[in-house]
Formats: sequence, structure tokens, C-alpha cells
Amino acid sequence: MPKKTVADVDVKAKRVLMRVDFNVPIEDGQIADDRRIVQALPTIKNVIDRGGRLILMSHLGRPKEGADPRFSLRPVADHLGQLLGKPVHFVSNCIGLEVEQAVGAMQDGDVVLLENLRFLKGEEKNDPNFAAQLAKLGDVYVNDAFGTAHREHASTFGVPQLMQGKPRVIGFLIQKELKFLGEAITEPQRPFVAILGGAKVSDKIKVIEKLLERADTLLIGGAMANTFLLAQGREMGNSMVELEAVELAKQLISKARFKLKLPIDSVVSSEISDDADTQVISGDVPAGMMALDIGPETARLYRDDVMKAKTIIWNGPMGVFEKEPFADGTQEIAEACAEATQKHGAVSIIGGGDSAAAVEQFGLADKVTHVSTGGGASLEFLEKGHFSTIDILD
Repeated sequence: MPKKTVADVDVKAKRVLMRVDFNVPIEDGQIADDRRIVQALPTIKNVIDRGGRLILMSHLGRPKEGADPRFSLRPVADHLGQLLGKPVHFVSNCIGLEVEQAVGAMQDGDVVLLENLRFLKGEEKNDPNFAAQLAKLGDVYVNDAFGTAHREHASTFGVPQLMQGKPRVIGFLIQKELKFLGEAITEPQRPFVAILGGAKVSDKIKVIEKLLERADTLLIGGAMANTFLLAQGREMGNSMVELEAVELAKQLISKARFKLKLPIDSVVSSEISDDADTQVISGDVPAGMMALDIGPETARLYRDDVMKAKTIIWNGPMGVFEKEPFADGTQEIAEACAEATQKHGAVSIIGGGDSAAAVEQFGLADKVTHVSTGGGASLEFLEKGHFSTIDILD
């Protein structure tokens, strides 16, 4: 169902309570990668340029025991202020008197950033009292945090439920995610090629089943390919495999018939390091060795499929791309996605997490159609096609 965006709401002199995803890496008090902040800027600027009073809320990391300075959003407030060219008022709590006073003092166009929501247990528990204290801060609710939209937390679910009768809309980032991921599931241009990598078959079982229904071809790489190869009777040496998922892999192979493609060669080594000795093998992985990347022949065949595609979804690397000896397969796929997009007009969607990191690392993020901001969220959206946190919005 189409959703109203922040552009459909008059925000002048209104308190706009916006959930963003500012879960960014911080090293020595500095933002190490500000992509998630930059991606929220169009929605943020839209609100303040039209005279809204913007109250931002986010989580950062996974603090275990309440407030922890290592997970404070204060450096984010400073960085956001630099990006906007205006001060961002940071409040060292997310509910309570200090927050209410800061919000009460706001003028049109002001920006307030609340402290890490996860410093209080009520956020992840969707505690009604915690949600109520957040909800009373806003006249308008905006969700622009796709990376957490698959979780029914207080800020994403409890708050908009309590703000019924007030405008509850999505931001431009979520609008973009819904457009590209939604169209890929419901009305993809064909051929539709899906590429899945990463570690575990069990983590992606539902996505694999959904993509086998929708896609024309499903290319498998990464450690999850090892489990499929083991299911076909290959010896996998010391490779990472999921023994408990072998039966499942067998069922998927028989169900998929010709759609599912597996590596025909692998880059193997006895160790994972930047200067590891490697060899390319097809067939069984020798004892003491691990399959750590798809081999060159597999990369070539996968590339051919990608180059013919009109819709491409990629989630999960082809190998341990962080280490140079095992990066070629992932780089080959990234380059093929970029080339298919640039030369043949394919729609290429990179599904967050490690795949997003890979296209960044290879300098190709601006050569593909869309890099999703949510790793787990984009996978879950591909599987379910909707989120309850977005269903309840206008």
C-alpha cells in the first residue's frame, strides 16, 4: 500500500518526531563512516527548511547495561551540525524533564537529537510507558530508519501506535527502499537474477525459498555454498559448513531444479590471512584446507548471468573479501552488477550489510541502482514484502 511521506504533511511550527538510523561506527569520539547520517539528510533538510521543529531519535550499538559513554550519540550531534551548517542541540537523555524542556524551547527550524534510545530497556521491549513519554514529544511522527524497521521496538512501533490521529508518515529514505525492494519482489523486469552469499543457509532459508519462487536464477556463493556442496556429496575439508542444514540444502536443490547455481571451483587455503597461500580447485576440498572464495571459472559463469539480467538483487559476499587473497569473487560480482547497470540499464539492488561494504570498498556504490541501508531489514523485506512498523503508518 502506498504510504504518505513527510512531504505530504504541513510541518511549519510542528514538533516532528523522527526515527532515524544513526547507528554509525565511532572511533576515538569521531564518526568513522557517516553514510547513514548523510542518507538521512534529505528528509531532515525537508523538515527544517519548511519550518518544522525536528526531534531526532536513534539507537547506537548494543549497550548492555544502561548508559555507556562509548555508545553516546553526542559525537553524532556534532557531526550532523557540521553537515547541516547549524547547531544540533544534543539532550543527554531520551525521555524526562530535560528532554521536555529542550523540546519546549525549540523554535521553527531547530534540531534536537535525543540520547541513545537503547540506554533504556523500554526501547527494545516496546514498553508502553516509555513509548508514551516519547510520543507526547511530537505533533507529527516520521520513520526514516529502514535498518530497524523490521523490529517492533518502542520508537518504531509503540510510538506511532500511540500517535494515532496525528500524521504518521515515512521519510524519503524508507520511500526509496520500499520502491526498489518492493518492485523487485512484486514486478521485476526479467531476467531476474538473485545472488546470495554470506555464512549460513539457515539464516537465509526463507529468503532462498521466496527468491526461488520469484527469480529466474539464484547464484550461491560465500560459506553458505559449502553446505550446498556438502549436500551434493562433495568433501569440504576444513571449510565452514552447517551440518544441521545439509538436509535442508538437499531439499532446496531438488526444489530449485535448474534455477539454483553453485560454485564449480573455489579458492582454497589452510588459513585466513592477507598473505595466505592459495590454490584454485574444482571438486573436493583437500583435508586441512578451506574454501574461502568462489573460483575464477565460477566468477566468469556468474558474471555471464548477471550481465544478462534486467533486475539484480545481491545480498552477501562471495568469500572472505576483507582479506585480499579471497576478494576476487566478490569484486567480480560487484563489477558485473555495476556494468549491467551502466551499460544495459539493469536495476541493481545491493542488500545492505557486507554487500554494501563491498561495493563501497571497490568504489562502485554510485554505479549501481540502489544500496540498501538495512542488512537484516532488506533480507526480511525480501522474504515478507512488508513490515508491521510501516503498515501502521498513514
